[in-house]
Amino acid sequence: MTSPLISSPPRLALFCLCALLAFSAACNRGPSQPGAATGQPAAKRYSLKGRVISVDKNAGTANIDNAPIAGFMDAMIMPYTIKPPSTLDQLRPGDSITADVVVEPEKYWLENVKVTGHSKAPAGTPTATVHIPNPGDRVPDFKLINQNGKRISLHQYRGQTLLLTLIYTRCPFPDFCPRVSHEFAAIDHQVRGDWARYGRVHLLSISFDPAHDTPKVLRAYGFSCAGSKDATLFTHWEFSAIPPSELPKFADYFGLTYKEEGGLITHSLSTAVISPNGKIFRWYHGADWRASDLLQDIATATHPAS
Repeated sequence: MTSPLISSPPRLALFCLCALLAFSAACNRGPSQPGAATGQPAAKRYSLKGRVISVDKNAGTANIDNAPIAGFMDAMIMPYTIKPPSTLDQLRPGDSITADVVVEPEKYWLENVKVTGHSKAPAGTPTATVHIPNPGDRVPDFKLINQNGKRISLHQYRGQTLLLTLIYTRCPFPDFCPRVSHEFAAIDHQVRGDWARYGRVHLLSISFDPAHDTPKVLRAYGFSCAGSKDATLFTHWEFSAIPPSELPKFADYFGLTYKEEGGLITHSLSTAVISPNGKIFRWYHGADWRASDLLQDIATATHPAS
């Protein structure tokens, strides 16, 4: 998946409205909406025309630069789950497609995808690929700047299970960065209730927008997501930014795609569980995980395979 979708201000306002209607996750999620107990509303369907930007077969998704979708959204780049996943075998970057967008509360996907024009890339030209962190891969010692302006590195958390997720603080869409930050807040709350486990787990929210996400901004964002101004929060849940010089390599390793335009960033979501030995235990692409999934990972990553 890919988040914060790029758009000019009028288009952004239009899509924000659509996103808020379609998705309910947010950094501080409220109670269920009235009528939720009466059953899910019928899925809505829209016709899409667009161009394939990238394909991620492991995640079953593709980034699509779609034309305006009547009654739904303006033109923009968006990540879509593709159903059935086997359809991805037919797609490559640059292809023109048509499809049906199916929208339900909290999720959406493409069906009936048809290629209407193939990429003009010359034969033998490599297509865009996304690196997938695999279990057992050793994580490089990337350097970061945290909410206190202190330089930190991933290797300093050896001996702890490290939960790492990529965000940027200006992300306006509830089902992307705000949702993963909400889930991290839930994890932090659960782990704080288990002091034997608390010292063996560290949470790290990492911004790929270093120009805007300064230590001061990250500190305020952390307090907002935690719903607290207790500075001890940062003892076990840090907020940091990737220095520009490290960003390309960092993004490539963790399967992050991003593009800045019009003041917003189109990006994928990437969350990793790193074992105490500094190796990938599990990697999650997109937002199809919950706090309970990572809490289970914490329980089983303590004694990873060597």
